[in-house]
Formats: sequence, structure tokens, C-alpha cells
Amino acid sequence: MNNQKPRIWLSNTSPAKNEIVRVRAVIVHRMETGLRLNHDGEAIARNIINHFTATFNQQLLFEWQPETAIAQNPYLEFTFKARESGTLTMRWEDDAGKVFTGDTEITVS
Repeated sequence: MNNQKPRIWLSNTSPAKNEIVRVRAVIVHRMETGLRLNHDGEAIARNIINHFTATFNQQLLFEWQPETAIAQNPYLEFTFKARESGTLTMRWEDDAGKVFTGDTEITVS
């Protein structure tokens, strides 16, 4: 499994109060569906990102529970209204129990 940190892009890290901030994030993950076979003809165990959350100052902004049809290296995009300065934290969990996190600071001007 790859140990790369998630890549996170924000439209503005210093938005004006109540400005809409666009968040884009991608995580490197193979997303094994459990439907492929290895070279011995045995099924490769399912291991997908099965839960994602985005919080701002520990308050839930966005939650997603992907299914097996999601592509490798899932990409997400969402927006939120910047009401105050704080920390945007994103968390991905996979079937193997591995947790990937990324966070970034936002300063409302």
C-alpha cells in the first residue's frame, strides 16, 4: 500500500468571511474490488476506501461512503462557506483498517 499523503487543493486559504471555498482532494489508493484474480487464479481481497469525512474545526462538513464502483485514486470536490478561521481535516478509511488524513489551515480575513 502506498504511504503518500492525500493531496489537497483549496481555491483560497485566506477567504473573506462567508466566501465559498472550493476543496479538491485526491488520495493514492489501488481500490481493489475483490473481483480481480491474481496470477494463481485466486481472488484479490477487496480493499477500497469505504468511508470519508471532512470536518472544519471538528464540525462535520461532508461525509461519504463509497462503494466498489469507485475508481482507483479517488478524487473528491466540494465547497463550503468560510465563516471563521480554522482547520479543515479530511479522513479516508479503507477495508484493511488503514486511515489516511490530511489537513490544512484556513484564515478568514
